Amino acid sequence: MTQITLEITTSLDGYVAGRDVSLENPLGEGGESLHEWMFTLKSFRTQHGQPGGEENADDALVARNLAALGATVMGRKMFSGGRGPWQSDPNADSWFGDDPPFRTPVFVVTHHARDPITYSNGTEFHFVTGGVESAIAQAREAANGKDVRVAGGASVATQCLQAGLLDRIHLHVAPILLGGGVRLFEGADLTRLELVESSASEKVAHLSYRPT
Repeated sequence: MTQITLEITTSLDGYVAGRDVSLENPLGEGGESLHEWMFTLKSFRTQHGQPGGEENADDALVARNLAALGATVMGRKMFSGGRGPWQSDPNADSWFGDDPPFRTPVFVVTHHARDPITYSNGTEFHFVTGGVESAIAQAREAANGKDVRVAGGASVATQCLQAGLLDRIHLHVAPILLGGGVRLFEGADLTRLELVESSASEKVAHLSYRPT
């Protein structure tokens, strides 16, 4: 049965990107360090076409989540960092290059329509102008019974939470303080969360919640 899951890494003080986000620095000041816990894992490296990697408890969790994945939803800023009409976006082809690591359909929430982009590795980018509800509905159908991952950024994550679209929230909490930047769930109404799973290593804590 398909579950809609938000999976995102945050700092201890609640930021998913640092200050001064830009096209040159898409995760902002210090933001790259949020994801250092993943870079050496075998599952992450395999997904990105890289050899080797560590096999440990963090790797097993990432591998499990990837195996369950059928489709992804993300925002325009996570896709390209741009805004406005696509012809004015200097990064309209995305951050992800010629071999995007998703290998499943990806639904990009945007205000500007665009034809889908398909890659030989199975990644398909579809551009959805009907909001997060439409993106989730399309992703659910494309997932064919597997899970839909809401990957971010913070705005799309908050919209999905507020709309009651999330079945699970998987937070990976990195042991760093960014002190400012893009905060997860900024301005969200109070929502109670039930902890359903937790684990930790030296590099990261994994917290899985069910919205109630």
